Amino acid sequence: MLTEERKEEKKFVKEIESMEENYSRWYLDIVRKADLMDYGPVKGTIIFKPYGYALWEGIQKDLDRRFKETGHDNVYFPLLIPESYLQKEMSHVEGFAPEVAWVTQGGNEVLEERLVIRPTSETIICSAMSDWIHSYRDLPLKLNQWANVMRWERSTKPFLRTSEFLWQEGHTAHATYEEAEEETLQMLQVYKEFAEEFLAMPVITGRKTENEKFAGAVHTYSIEALMSDGKALQAGTSHNLGQNFSKVFDIQFSDQENQLQYVYQTSWGVSTRLIGGLIMTHSDDRGLALPPTIAPVQVVIVPILRGDTEPVLNMVATIEKELKCLGIRVKSDVRDGMSPGWKFNEYEMRGVPIRIELGPKDLEKGQFVLARRDTGDKEFLPIAELATIIPQRLIDIQENMLLKAKTFMEEHIYTADTIDELKAGLIENRGFYESWWCEDIACLEEVKAETGATARVIPFEQRSGSGKCICCGKDSTTTIVLARAY
Repeated sequence: MLTEERKEEKKFVKEIESMEENYSRWYLDIVRKADLMDYGPVKGTIIFKPYGYALWEGIQKDLDRRFKETGHDNVYFPLLIPESYLQKEMSHVEGFAPEVAWVTQGGNEVLEERLVIRPTSETIICSAMSDWIHSYRDLPLKLNQWANVMRWERSTKPFLRTSEFLWQEGHTAHATYEEAEEETLQMLQVYKEFAEEFLAMPVITGRKTENEKFAGAVHTYSIEALMSDGKALQAGTSHNLGQNFSKVFDIQFSDQENQLQYVYQTSWGVSTRLIGGLIMTHSDDRGLALPPTIAPVQVVIVPILRGDTEPVLNMVATIEKELKCLGIRVKSDVRDGMSPGWKFNEYEMRGVPIRIELGPKDLEKGQFVLARRDTGDKEFLPIAELATIIPQRLIDIQENMLLKAKTFMEEHIYTADTIDELKAGLIENRGFYESWWCEDIACLEEVKAETGATARVIPFEQRSGSGKCICCGKDSTTTIVLARAY
């Protein structure tokens, strides 16, 4: 007969739906069971619980370092934007109109002008830039903002799509188109390196088609990741805005010949949907799996307590102190009333990369047990070498998780030469599909209507040669990446 503790241990894992049986339910089970979030009182909003917010803090810290290394300064702009600001750039406002949340009353007073709760900040930042920029000496102006935004979404899912979410938005101004384009591509590369180095999430990069680009941009570029269900996730975007906003907001500067010129601008951003991407790239039916770089807890120590517990607890404290001195995020779980098995399940569910087990017999042998979350492997290793072993294992786990994700993505890149071939392929094998495209948007609309797949990017790495457009059959030298997406 099972004890109550053992029943709870079995229940802990049983409550996660299988990825194969119900992927959407599996995802929701993980974000709740890993204690990342709770639902807010307003539809489409979530509460970041400490463990979930720690993931965002990790993202924020690493990206902020990269932004500063590329010469950007942090600023903060107001949440509320006058309606007249949005109306100045019509293609921009039309793109956001269905998602805008309005403030129409302050206290008991009806406002003379409606205020927008920011869906993005191009308009308010452009207004400030028109006051700040006067001469070529003021350029380039390279700003970044960490903020929350509001977009009134009809269909929501925690982290992936919520009405209010956290993000960063970069905004820069330059003297020439070439400088703006260089900035746009540089920040796309920053996102790619961050995704792969920090999140162990491989991506493909390229330019968005005209119907998929940001409203008000000349060009939009993006990084696209492939989730474990074969759907694409737009993980970050970088926009060359050209002079579309500067002409509307009168952002001019005197050049070296004392002639007035309009600036060229960029904007770029990632959001908390990266947390959703992180979950769906690495996790499994045992729960959350986290790369060591972002894991709030990189190592957990679970003592096996029998008989005289003092020697084991003393060694646990020593190991914890030693690992902290190495800069490793470590915690010891010495809670009473929970079996080691329960704790093992809990930390496996929460994605902790390394678990150290230590009992009286281990202490007698001068060893500890190291359990890896990524592979499930266990090793018996000497305590005396712990300070060398643990940092190396964290590196090994990071590299292995990136390799596994890369292999998955590469194995799920297919080709499709016709709509029927794409439709049949998506039934059997979801993933990225490379196809020839004649560059007519009408063909992409037909592909979407027939298959549900959208154009993710025109990839920088183009297929050599030429072929026939997937839709109309015209000769083409351009390849496009298609996929069903979040």
